[in-house]
Amino acid sequence: MTRFAFTAEFDGTPYMGWQRQGHGPSVQQSIEKAIARVTGEEAAVHAAGRTDAGVHALGMRAHSDIEKAIEPFRLMEAVNAQLRPEPIAILDCEVVADDWHARFSCIGREYVYRIANRRAPLALESHRAWKIPQPLDAEAMHTAAQRLVGLHDFTTFRSAHCQSESPVKTLDRLDVRREGEHVLIEAAARSFLHHQVRSMVGCLAFVGMGRWSADDLQRALEAKDRAALAFNAPPDGLYFVRAVYP
Repeated sequence: MTRFAFTAEFDGTPYMGWQRQGHGPSVQQSIEKAIARVTGEEAAVHAAGRTDAGVHALGMRAHSDIEKAIEPFRLMEAVNAQLRPEPIAILDCEVVADDWHARFSCIGREYVYRIANRRAPLALESHRAWKIPQPLDAEAMHTAAQRLVGLHDFTTFRSAHCQSESPVKTLDRLDVRREGEHVLIEAAARSFLHHQVRSMVGCLAFVGMGRWSADDLQRALEAKDRAALAFNAPPDGLYFVRAVYP
């Protein structure tokens, strides 16, 4: 038995999320089916994190235990061939230690959220960015975002369906910057609550529009109440960027 680690890129638009679901297609299911067609084995694929329906990934890390004797490059090429034409690609494949785990060995996760700040419809970025027509003040958003950095109770930014044992998390970084007509929000932490990034982005958008101040964001955080949330941003603009390991 060999443990292979993968780096996967995917467009989450047609999927119910990473995790296998009983009511629709998932990224995990598609990769597991592709591996089964290549190896003849029902090998489970474990990822660094779960993504919601419609959320994308630039570098999701995952692993699978496979009995078949096969080189990593050949496995990657064969799995990619089986995945076509689905919007999923294995970017890298390597052999790792038997005790390495994509989820439990991970010490950090990074996301980026893309806002298309323009009035025109999205022709090329439909389902890949959140279009906000009102002008956004990215500097004000960044300044307010620093109120959320550090150790906090993020109950306000937590989905009612979150399965985490505690709402207390340490947010290592939350940066907002403008690149032309795009506003990018980058978040980094050891782990995140369900909907945490999307909920933070929704509130920061209110700040960018001038509807909230940094103090309003602070009050929402301190309320520890989902009812204090301004808005939960759509999944379209959210991308899992990378997983960090020791």
